[in-house]
Amino acid sequence: MAAAGLAPPLGGGSKMAGDAVELGRVVEALELLLGRPMGPGADGAPLRLEALRGNVAMLEERLRGEPGWAALRGLRAAVLGRAPALAAGAEDEAEPAWAAACAVLALLLCLKERLAALSAAPTAPAAAPGAAPPPAADTLSAGQGRAVRRALQAAVGLGLAPYLPPGVGQRLGLPAPPPSPGAVRGARLRAATAALVELAQHPVLGVPLLAQHLGLLLAGLCLLGHGPAVHCEGLSEAERAQSREALQHVLDRVYQPLAVRELLILQGGPKQVPGTLARSPAWLRRLCGQLLSERLMRPNGLQAVVRGIMEGTGGELGGTDAEAAAVDWRKCDAVAKILASCPQQCLSLEDYYKHVCPQILDLLHIQDKLTARQFQRVATTTLLTMAKEHPQLAEKHLLQPLLTPLLRCSDAAEIAEEDLSAGTVLVTEAEFSSCVEDVFKVYVVGNDSSSLLLRSLQSVLGVVFSLYSFAKQNVSYLRSPCQEVLLWFLEKSERETSLSVLEGCVGLASSVHRLHPQCCFRVGSEGGVAVAVEEPTSDEDEALYQKVSLEQCHVESLVELLSHCQQSGLAGDFFIHCLKALTHVAAEDEAVASCGAVAGCSLLELEQHSARQRRKLLVLQLVATLCESVSDTVFTNIAQVEEFVAVTLQRACISLARGHGAAVEAQTLSMAMGLVAAMLGGAVQLKSSDFAVLKRLLPLLEEVSCTHPDPVIQELAADLRIAICTHGAFSTETVDTAAESVLGKKLGPGRTEAGTAPYQSPGAGGALPQHGHGCSHPSAPRESEEQTVHGEPSAVGPAAAPSAESSASAQLHELLLSAYDPQVPVRAAALRSLSSLIMQRDPKALQIQEKILQVFLENVQHEDSFVYLSAIQGAALLSSEYPEQILPVLLARYGRPVQGTEDTAAAVTRMKLGEVLMRVTRALGESLALVCCTKAWNSLENPIRPRMGQTEQVLRASQASPCLGDMA
Repeated sequence: MAAAGLAPPLGGGSKMAGDAVELGRVVEALELLLGRPMGPGADGAPLRLEALRGNVAMLEERLRGEPGWAALRGLRAAVLGRAPALAAGAEDEAEPAWAAACAVLALLLCLKERLAALSAAPTAPAAAPGAAPPPAADTLSAGQGRAVRRALQAAVGLGLAPYLPPGVGQRLGLPAPPPSPGAVRGARLRAATAALVELAQHPVLGVPLLAQHLGLLLAGLCLLGHGPAVHCEGLSEAERAQSREALQHVLDRVYQPLAVRELLILQGGPKQVPGTLARSPAWLRRLCGQLLSERLMRPNGLQAVVRGIMEGTGGELGGTDAEAAAVDWRKCDAVAKILASCPQQCLSLEDYYKHVCPQILDLLHIQDKLTARQFQRVATTTLLTMAKEHPQLAEKHLLQPLLTPLLRCSDAAEIAEEDLSAGTVLVTEAEFSSCVEDVFKVYVVGNDSSSLLLRSLQSVLGVVFSLYSFAKQNVSYLRSPCQEVLLWFLEKSERETSLSVLEGCVGLASSVHRLHPQCCFRVGSEGGVAVAVEEPTSDEDEALYQKVSLEQCHVESLVELLSHCQQSGLAGDFFIHCLKALTHVAAEDEAVASCGAVAGCSLLELEQHSARQRRKLLVLQLVATLCESVSDTVFTNIAQVEEFVAVTLQRACISLARGHGAAVEAQTLSMAMGLVAAMLGGAVQLKSSDFAVLKRLLPLLEEVSCTHPDPVIQELAADLRIAICTHGAFSTETVDTAAESVLGKKLGPGRTEAGTAPYQSPGAGGALPQHGHGCSHPSAPRESEEQTVHGEPSAVGPAAAPSAESSASAQLHELLLSAYDPQVPVRAAALRSLSSLIMQRDPKALQIQEKILQVFLENVQHEDSFVYLSAIQGAALLSSEYPEQILPVLLARYGRPVQGTEDTAAAVTRMKLGEVLMRVTRALGESLALVCCTKAWNSLENPIRPRMGQTEQVLRASQASPCLGDMA
């Protein structure tokens, strides 16, 4: 980093004599003054004041006494004559550190003069052919370079750093400032800074000085030119102005990322760790902020700021430190936040965006692999931050320039006449490839789904899809980024927007702008794609073939794209959307057919008819391709299956309303209803929330059961309504047969609970359809109810006990909880499942038979017949299996006196208990006397006898008829 051309020396000066002084003599004087290092790595060892005092005396003795040093003595005298402050300091024995600093600075100025004289001397003759070129006359050897670096370090450490106030450019390990008056400190700081700035003008000395000590030099110049007056006593305004000018020259000539880094260090952070250096003063923080803003507003200033921050944390480019900094996303985000904020020095926000936004986009094109990730992260985060804070300006200055190559070739673009000649390249391969990659970095990698970004991307999504389809048919590395961009948009957008965009990609809607009809893609030589004006085709058949082939290619590409969206459910939703569109198109065709023949229509009507036919064919092509490619995994949830069945039922109802009952329509209808039957039969694990979704099919199923001419479909529709309303508690043979035809296997006796398991997720329920309501099938729920009342196991009986004991216990616990569910079907199904467990002598259920009996007896009091009949059945079954343990409990409950005849609820409960006793006696029959002791018989007989005189006819009949009649 050349430092030549800086501001002139603060003290002025003319070219001086001294060409006769050997370069080695000056370096020898520096080594004598500083002392030779003790060994490798000792260049940075601290200097002792006693040693410095002795070295200064030894140097003065040699300069005065030895003839070989006379030329250097004269040169030094001339240098000190131009810098009286250094001359006075070199003779100050009271301040040995400052005296040593002045001596070092004087020798460095002598070295600078000698180097300048050598560089101005005539060049040496050229080297012989084949020999290495001789070094320049002002080149330092390795040893001399080490000595110069030690001298610069000593000059800065002794002459500059001690006179900086706390918080201004201080570093850990530097000596504390000496207790001296303010005027003295300012004068010494001025003298040292002036000498260092003069040294920085020479490339040989400026490179190590600015590379190692730029921060302290900037701190001194900032303090002298902009600091408070208390730190600059004794300085004139002209001297302060010279310091400000020198500061600008240093900042303008130095490597800009290095300047940014040092200014940031000078500025300091908002928080300081306790016990460390003092915080930078407010005036210095403001000044550094202003200087940083000036660096940012320079040409390519944004990249300099980013490099200054990131290189400062990650080390030099190309090392492992830079790779570590590339993953420090938090620092990248902090830089982006700074760049997104408009500096105070900028005239307007829009001017700042005009200046910075092109540089932000340039950061996306960094090719260095080690720094590209962090620069792209900064650029992406800055863009997203600007889009949030000022969306209109960000769209104008960032997003539109970013998307310009894609917008230029869309059907919404206005292409000039001179650009429409065949073969004209509208977008080059490099420009188009860079645009697609930038879109991928900003949208997909940035992953911010704000409305502005989604809206801007949607404007070019049709072109991106066309490019994806083209790349799929050809060889291009742009296929992968295009696919990722499309999938990202479909995932982040609202479902309705995604469906609309998918329609637009294949020409079913105008939601996206597709490739301009006069443009085409061309394979590039570098694996990319270019956009050119297409040559017109005179052959109509060829043009039609190309159009049909392109549409087929787009459909196949869309289906392949949807194959990656099955987990999110988008593929299933789009398939259903296409089916709905097919139904809508069929309805439109029916309306057109009813209006009359097409022959008598106007030209506009013919065009509309042609567009409808094209749309219908395209929808059919989409549905066929989807069925062929992703039909086996297209649906991911019950809601999609319900929508699919609903669409099928709606199409069937429309067909029936028009008097069309084709066999194909009937087969489709049977397939759809068989799909529902399969779900109810165990194909999937259903929850109560799933039944809430399936209930949306009830009106359509009822309409089919009433209007369809086929009795089999009528019966299946009616039975499906019953099965859905009861959460699978009732399942007829018709439903089982339909499920078996879809699943391709025979359903086992416990198949329903494996699929429905209504007790596992109680909550959503539904009322049982009333007998004779609407057009229900004659196989009414009452018949199934009567069957279950007489001991037939219901279709919701539990499956074989799981092998895992914990699973069986959890299932039994869920059954007990569901027996108190507020939804009637869930509660009844749980009670019947408990009855099945008792009948199967389940070990877990038998261990808690008393608790199960309590559940049955409490549900006997429920007012719904579906519930209390299930409870009666369970209590009777439990009593007949274990009469000695259960009958005494039932008899005790039955024997409790009724609190008056007006207590209707108690009377009804007693009748229900009588029903339980009746079923028990009927089940035991003649074995009742063998299994029951006399005490139990008496306890059975005694509660009955006093109740024979009850005045309530219903109560008397319920006690006399079942109990005495069955026991007779």
